[in-house]
Parts: sequence; structure tokens; C-alpha cells
Amino acid sequence: MLRRTEDVVALPAGTRLVRIFASGGNHPQQWDSFRYAGPLPHARFDPHPPTPQGGPTVTREHGVLYFSLAVQTCIAEVFQATSTVDRRTRAPQLVIFRPRRTVRLLDLSGLWPTRAGASQAISNGTKERTQSWARSIRAAYPELDGLWYRSSMDAGQPSVCLWDPPAATVLPEAPDLLLPLEHSGLDLPLGRVCGELGYTLLN
Repeated sequence: MLRRTEDVVALPAGTRLVRIFASGGNHPQQWDSFRYAGPLPHARFDPHPPTPQGGPTVTREHGVLYFSLAVQTCIAEVFQATSTVDRRTRAPQLVIFRPRRTVRLLDLSGLWPTRAGASQAISNGTKERTQSWARSIRAAYPELDGLWYRSSMDAGQPSVCLWDPPAATVLPEAPDLLLPLEHSGLDLPLGRVCGELGYTLLN
């Protein structure tokens, strides 16, 4: 079913990946820390096996991180619930880094979903369905680093879901950029992004 020359995106080392994450609140994160608890209700491609009641589990066998190739896509995805960019609550941070090796990702934007019996709805269907697909894909192709998919919030722009193992070896020792979202240097670019998306920017 998998045509490796057609269905796998080989993202070159040096490609800039972008993430916005919460460094405060009840569950503070680090820029490079995979999340081993899941599946979470809002997380499209969490591969974790749920409890019999459908709740999250914690297992070191399934880590997940979500990235985009552009700041606008990150903003659109992270703040989609309220369309309001809150730069202070939970101390959100912006990180940009470059993978230290080629990243091999199953391409969900191509024909693989059709051949697998799904459709492009795999990128914007219900979370229960997309998480089920994530578990099946991970079981079938454990050597892949994750998924390449279209953002449902930013006009289909590319996004990346990394799974660990094996994707922990993708992350560099240090990022190119790590700033709190409330940094004054981000005022203008965030204002432009929010204007494009129709989001409200809180100062």
C-alpha cells in the first residue's frame, strides 16, 4: 500500500520548523519535550492507545509533537478555539529550529489516504477518527518519523506531526529562536498574522 517514492516526504535537515507551546500553567512544556500522555481531545494525530473509557494514557512508546513551517499556521492552529491570541496566559513561547537529519513523514496530502481507504478528511475529520488512523499508521510504519498533513485552519498550509520513537533524534541541541510570545519584537509580525487570520491579538 505504501509507495515510498511517492508517499513519504523526506524533509531535509535545515528546514525551519515552528512551534508555539505553553511554558507555564498546570502542564508546562519545554520546546523539545515530546508529550507521552494522550490521546488528548484536541490533538488530531495523537497515536496513544486510549483507556477503555476513551481517556488518555501515559506511555514512553508514543511521544508526539506538532509543528508547522510558518508562524501563521502555528497561530491559526494553536489559538483556533477562541480566535484570540493571548500572549501571557500559560506563558506561550515561540520556537524555530532546524532538524539535524532528514525527517521521513507519511504524506497525508497526496494519494496515500485514498489508497488506504480514507480521504483528505483525514486531515480535518473528527479527532476520534484521525487518532484511530494515527494509531494504525504508527503500527504499520514504525520507522517513519511522523506525518505531513494540511492545516485545516490556514488554507491547507503544511504541518508536521512528529512521533517518538524515532523522531527524538530529529531535534537539535538548541533552537535557532526561542522567545516568549509577549516579546516586543513579535508585536508587528503577530499583528500582521492576526490581521490575515481575523484573530484578535491581546497585548
